[in-house]
Amino acid sequence: MVGVLAVAVAAAIAAGRMGVAAIASARADTAADAAALAAADMLALGRGPLAAAAAARSTARANGAHLEECSCNGRVVTVQVRVSVAGLADARARARAEIVGRAVPRSALDDPVVGEVGKELLRASAHREVGA
Repeated sequence: MVGVLAVAVAAAIAAGRMGVAAIASARADTAADAAALAAADMLALGRGPLAAAAAARSTARANGAHLEECSCNGRVVTVQVRVSVAGLADARARARAEIVGRAVPRSALDDPVVGEVGKELLRASAHREVGA
C-alpha cells in the first residue's frame, strides 16, 4: 500500500513538472514571436538594427523572457529567447519575422491616404522555426 502511494506521488510530481515545462515552452514561443515582430517593425520603419534589437529586448522582457540573440539581416529578423524556470531547465525558442512589401517611413503613416496603404505594407509575418 505504501509503495503504491509513493508511486502515485512520484507520478503526480512528474506530471506537475511536465506541465510547468510545457507552460515555459509556450511562454518562450510567444515571447520569441513577439520580439521578432517588434524588431521587424523597427526595421520596416527605417529605425535600423540597433533600434530593432532594443525593441526585441524590451518585448521579450515584457513577455517574461530574456533575449539571447537578435540578428537583423536585411528584411529578416531572427531572435532567440530564454525563459527561466526554477528547478527546471530553461525553455528556449527561436522565431523569425520578415518584412513584406516596402518599408514606409513613420511620417507617411500620419497621412490619411498613405497611412492605410503604409499599414498594409508594414505587415510582418512571424514563422516559428521548427525544431527550435
